[in-house]
Amino acid sequence: MQVIKRINNNVAVCLDQNHDELVAFGKGIGYPKTPYELTDLSKIKLTFYRIDSRNFKLIKEIPENVLEVSADIIQQAQTILSQDLNQNILFSLADHINFAIERSKKGIRIDYPFSYDIRSFYPKECQVGEIALKLIEQKLNVKLSSEEVIAIAMHFINSQVVTKLQISEDSFNSIADLIVKEIEQQFKLKINRNSFIYNRFITHLRYYLKRLESNEQIDDGSSKLLRTSFKESYPKVYQCTVDIINQIDEKLRTNTTDDEEFYLMIYVQRMITQLNSEESENE
Repeated sequence: MQVIKRINNNVAVCLDQNHDELVAFGKGIGYPKTPYELTDLSKIKLTFYRIDSRNFKLIKEIPENVLEVSADIIQQAQTILSQDLNQNILFSLADHINFAIERSKKGIRIDYPFSYDIRSFYPKECQVGEIALKLIEQKLNVKLSSEEVIAIAMHFINSQVVTKLQISEDSFNSIADLIVKEIEQQFKLKINRNSFIYNRFITHLRYYLKRLESNEQIDDGSSKLLRTSFKESYPKVYQCTVDIINQIDEKLRTNTTDDEEFYLMIYVQRMITQLNSEESENE
């Protein structure tokens, strides 16, 4: 393996025998003058292929010990999740942990209002989050708040979503954008794409699409009576959601069940209620 660029003492950009570029972790591999041939491959602890070169600048700004603990977390996650992960998660996770540590030192805590949903829908990813906090405390001597379990879990949910949904990330983004614009148009609202409200809705949408693509939709008839009541109480939300579902089914050539449609209605209504509440507070 040829080491072609030093990132720090223990991380370097390399070329494998097929001349494919990768980022490698290994004790001391970035110390010698580059380029050089690394003959002792037992030094390599972890490799990441298909890394976006724009992340090389970011990796230099992140402390070495944070990068290393992030790599350890990813290694544990791959065993627990049994999923291929987007290789660029190394950088997004390390960047998040670095800022989380800075916030912790300043006594700043962030609440994630959709934590119940994440724990319910993604127990394995939350298990990774729990392990991550333990590793961070053990190796960096920093005790992060329990809320960070959810934030870290979200990184792993997003990193494997293409594989789980079996649709491209571009397709998902297109569907999400279509839905949000439909809601904004029908309810004359502006939805902040960086808000917790938006992210909670997108999380539910991801999980719904996952069930749709894997043919594991909720379909037990449990919403039959509730749908009628909901339609009477929230006719505009009801119709908006029906319109959204029709567009999704047409785009993906699927047939969403009444139960799935009803649960999406609930999330649309919840988001609209929260947005209206925020607007009232700001007036």
